[in-house]
Amino acid sequence: MLDINKLATQIPVISEHLKAEAIASQKRLTKGKQILKETGENQRHWLKIQEQWREHLIFAPATPVEEIDISYPISSPPESHTVFATDGSQISPSHHEITYCYLINIGRVMLHYGQSLHPLLDSIPEVYYKSEDLYISQPWNISTEEWMGYRRTVLEAQMLSEMATRWVLPPGAHHHTPNLALVDGSLIYWFLDKLVSEAKDQLLPPILAAWEDLRNSKIPLMGYLSASRSREAVNFLRFPACTFDFPNCIVNCRDSEEENKPCQLIHPIRDTTLWGSVLPAGHRSALWRSNLRILDYYDEPQRVYFCYVNVGNEIARIELPAWVAEDSTLFEQSLGIMLAQVYKGYGYPVALAEAHNMAVVRSRDRHSFFNLLEQQMIRSGLKNVGTSYKEAKKRGSIA
Repeated sequence: MLDINKLATQIPVISEHLKAEAIASQKRLTKGKQILKETGENQRHWLKIQEQWREHLIFAPATPVEEIDISYPISSPPESHTVFATDGSQISPSHHEITYCYLINIGRVMLHYGQSLHPLLDSIPEVYYKSEDLYISQPWNISTEEWMGYRRTVLEAQMLSEMATRWVLPPGAHHHTPNLALVDGSLIYWFLDKLVSEAKDQLLPPILAAWEDLRNSKIPLMGYLSASRSREAVNFLRFPACTFDFPNCIVNCRDSEEENKPCQLIHPIRDTTLWGSVLPAGHRSALWRSNLRILDYYDEPQRVYFCYVNVGNEIARIELPAWVAEDSTLFEQSLGIMLAQVYKGYGYPVALAEAHNMAVVRSRDRHSFFNLLEQQMIRSGLKNVGTSYKEAKKRGSIA
């Protein structure tokens, strides 16, 4: 039980600290806006500097492919269009349950606008119980729980592609109806960076194959990130913020503490904070090409670009593969559909919200799943079926 009276004595100190941080953050933001403007005025020079010194950096700046000091208005979506989305949830494995297994549930949503068509809102559950499913990751020092999460990511991509292409591809289907496939979160899978090559080979190729199916079907893909913590774009501004003649980080700043580096003047600012101070509602930032090392594992058409969009209530980071970014008409059309989804969802894309609602596994769903499994095991003649004593006591707790 939390003792509020004891906690209350710490609150004033926390408040004073946050106040000081807010003042310092505002100073950095003012400086960041100034550097953004100056960088935009001489952008080609800084792009050359980035290209020349990229191997000597200790940070990962993205590369702008448009003018960075301009905000770009987003056009209205086509009157008729379709949006696809998936999201996942799971029941984690537990040795205290009647059997050691896990379940992944993928919510699928297909919403049609201006077409007088019924939507699709459903979920597809799949149970993993075989040894090759439960213990395949052990040689790679990946727990079953972690592997379950990675498998969920793969299934979300595969089911999104399958749902969208099945609707678009058949003869007589809606080939020319504008559409958009939406993903909740980043298209940059950071977890791959720490995995051995054998594990990567199990996860990334099926995701990229699903994306390639979308590309072949001309179905644009976008990842929607709320409350992004990225600093990739601000990292580009560290070039003009550097006080040395050349940004040779390895030589100039190798022994410096992070907070003492000259470019730290603006680095703590997040991309969303900076662009939140300059973007009007319904506008986007310049388009950027991410240079994160993990993307070296991606095929070139699937390398990730991003921009920031003022959706009204926040600055969202929008990620997309290179083949969408390089088609300006498709890119702008997709942004219009995405922003309309946010407005329809009162601050968050309605298709993604509904996909989450379809996917989520609640406590009663978990109990129903294991009860169903228990009944089937008993009917099959298995003996001594039941949960551990610990689990039974937790379920019967009077607290």
